[in-house]
Formats: sequence, structure tokens, C-alpha cells
Amino acid sequence: MEQFVLANGISIPQIGFGTYKTTAGDDKSILSHALACGYRHLDTAAFYGNEKIIAEAVRESGLDRSELFLATKVWKDDMGYENTLRAFALSAQKLDTSYVDLYLIHWPRPNLEETDWKQRMLGTWKAMEELYQSGKAKAIGVCNFLPHHMMHLLEHCSIRPMVNQIEFHPGYIQNVAVDFCQTEGILVEAWSPIGRARVLQEPVLVAMAKRYDKSVAQLCIRFALQCGVLPLPKSSSPERMQENMQVFDFDISFEDMSVLMTLPQLGWSGEHPDRERVILST
Repeated sequence: MEQFVLANGISIPQIGFGTYKTTAGDDKSILSHALACGYRHLDTAAFYGNEKIIAEAVRESGLDRSELFLATKVWKDDMGYENTLRAFALSAQKLDTSYVDLYLIHWPRPNLEETDWKQRMLGTWKAMEELYQSGKAKAIGVCNFLPHHMMHLLEHCSIRPMVNQIEFHPGYIQNVAVDFCQTEGILVEAWSPIGRARVLQEPVLVAMAKRYDKSVAQLCIRFALQCGVLPLPKSSSPERMQENMQVFDFDISFEDMSVLMTLPQLGWSGEHPDRERVILST
């Protein structure tokens, strides 16, 4: 698979496999299917509760650790210097690995009530820097950081974040955050790159995908790549898993990219780092 190159020179597969809500039982077979389909970049988090079954699926696959790009995240409740070091050690133990390829802060704020969240963030990042310098994390970054969160971190860090993982899909492209990160040399990753039901059923996208003889999901994934954003699609279907990687044989035209980039808000999750979660039906 083609690769992006992070600011520190580390290569990262251009499409990752999202593992949120892949937790137990038959879900291990989903991970096994993903590995069999050719995914080598697995994105997880302590909060997902699936690091152990990812380790099991990797062991059963027979793949060498060097063939995989494993990313995990420190959760909001574990922010702070000491907490982050403990959280990382537990994640590494569950993943059965001596290092992770990418370690991320899951959210910029531990909660909306905490007034000194900026200090907690910086304490967390200090631990991340130490993990990076020791080789336990080959790259470090953040998730769900908007420019005002990122600016505070950039002003005080010794090692700059290499990745920012945010919600990104047609109808919710967060262009200010994406532009800021790309200007700063920070790779943007897309969680929920194909959005939700409303995105997949949007008539404009359905008609456009048909013209390219592709699915709407493939169109969304290709859109992210052409925006310089790394998509992290997830699926429980081996057929869809394979399909989601078959996006390197076409290009979306400039005109169609313009249409996709200027859609009204569509398929937003309701998640925002500075607001209470909005419950949406789609």
C-alpha cells in the first residue's frame, strides 16, 4: 500500500483500519479478516477496550511485528504526566508489543469543567515526548485538536505532534483545522471518513459515485486521500474491507472535489472537543 511520510520521516500506510466498537467474541474475526485483506495499519485506543483482541488477532495472523503499524491513544481520564506513562505501559502490555508506531492524545480536554486543562495537556505531552525519545512510541500526535488547542501545544512542546486525528468526511471537512495542521507539517487522519447513513445516502454522492463506477464509501475514502488526509475506515464485512482499499485506480476531478468540499454540513457525529456531545439520529 502507498505511504504517507510523517514529519520525523516515519512511513505510515495511507489507509488504516478503524477498530472502534470492535471489542470481543466474533469481533476478533473482523480483525483477522482485516489483516487477511491486507490492512497493516490498525488504529485503536485504550478507550476502545480491544487492545488485547488486536494482539490475539495479530499473533494468529503470523505477521511479523515489523510489518504492522499499530496506533493507540491515551484516554481523557488518564491525562497528566504520570497517568500517561502508566496508561501507555498498560496499552503496550495489552497489545503485546514493546513499542507502538503511533501514540496519540485522544481528546485535548479531560473534561469541560476543568479550568487548568492546558496544564494537564502539557503534562500529558511531556510524557509523550519521553515515550518518543525512548523509542517506545515511534511517532506521537493528538486527536480532535482544533487550532486553538494545537497552538498552545506548539508554543510549549519540545517535540511537535506529527499527527492530528479528527472527524473528516464529505459534509464535515473541518477545513480550518485541516489547513492549520497541513501548514504546520502535521498529518491529518480521518476518523469516520465515510460518515454515517446520511452521507452514504446523499443523492449528490450516490450520483457522483455511480459516474466513477465506485461505491459512495470508496468515493469518500478517495476524497480524503486527495485532500492529503489519511482515512481510517472500519467495516465488519470482508467484502467492504477489500473494497475500501480499492481506491488507488481513479481520481476525482477538480470540479467534483469542489462539490464535495462545499457540501452543507452532513453526517456530523455530534462530537466536539469544547462542547457537550450532541445526540444525532444519523
